[in-house]
Amino acid sequence: MSTNEIAAAARAICEEKGISLEAVIEAIEAALAAAYRKDFGQKNQNIKVDFDLETAASKVYDEKTVVEDLPPEELESEKEPAESPEGIQAGPPSYEVAGGGDKENKKALKQESIKTLKQKDAGAQENEKGLEVANGNSEITEDEEEKRRFNPRTDLQLKDALLIKPDAKVGDVIRTDLPVPAEYGRMAAQTAKQVIIQRLREVERNNLLEEFKGKEHEVVTGVVQRREGRVVLVDLGRTAGILTAEGQVPGERYESGQRLKVYVEEVRSGAKGPEIMLSRTSDEIVRKIFMLEIPEISNSLVEIKSIAREAGSRTKIAVSAAEENVDPIGSCVGQRGARIQTIIQELGGEKVDIIEYNEYQAQFVIAALAPA
Repeated sequence: MSTNEIAAAARAICEEKGISLEAVIEAIEAALAAAYRKDFGQKNQNIKVDFDLETAASKVYDEKTVVEDLPPEELESEKEPAESPEGIQAGPPSYEVAGGGDKENKKALKQESIKTLKQKDAGAQENEKGLEVANGNSEITEDEEEKRRFNPRTDLQLKDALLIKPDAKVGDVIRTDLPVPAEYGRMAAQTAKQVIIQRLREVERNNLLEEFKGKEHEVVTGVVQRREGRVVLVDLGRTAGILTAEGQVPGERYESGQRLKVYVEEVRSGAKGPEIMLSRTSDEIVRKIFMLEIPEISNSLVEIKSIAREAGSRTKIAVSAAEENVDPIGSCVGQRGARIQTIIQELGGEKVDIIEYNEYQAQFVIAALAPA
């Protein structure tokens, strides 16, 4: 693939999935680093790659962070696995029965084995208790120990760093150039492909989550995809929302391809991407639809004071005017009932009663209970 084709493919992915070019380049760099590690990497190398999209050239580094020098005994413990005094790794005791068929010997050895295991278990419990006490009394010490833990893959001791860079200090990042291979093997290429797919999928999921987090508690328009059990999947453009059974209006039918307004109740991160929980029964969907359909409400000339809703049956909404020359009920109803009819259609034929808010509770209750 030529340089121009790589750049064009990267930009096409950006437009198709709605992600930034920087995110695509980061995915390519991570993929090249994984491929290099697969074919040419050595133990304790922290491979990083810089990729130039325009020239398709890459530079490979071993990146380390300079840390304080470790005490010799701690460095030795990092290199060698813990062993028992005899040089044999600890493990459960094994017993060999002479003669192979003596039942009494087997029984005695079995009892001895159980006794030994119980003693070990009691000792382990005492150690755990001691650790719990230590942890409870010295949290700062534990944090300090965690900070001092040395990782030879990402860390470089100061004394070793000074041999590479004479003015190195703790916290510096040192990059050692590595040879750039002319080509990668088949397995490395497969690894790179998987890394790119995974990284791009993660970026796309995060972008979708951020996008719909901004639409939480808003009304959006979607298209019904299909029904899965008791839930209905609604296409919201780049992803699908979930209209739960509790969020469905009783008696309302949802046909594939039907357009409808839904209220975004919650957006949360799921195992397969963002989960967008939708509702058609919320009182807020009535408020948002009124704001969308009636300019006087969106311009704050008419205010919605209260909403009482029995989803699928009837909604009562109390409104008041901010100015004396504005008719709040007439503004909501519209000429020849055009506005309120649009709202009723959006609510699936649900009856909507509009009453004028009154500060005097008795008068307000009378108006609310009066037949429409």
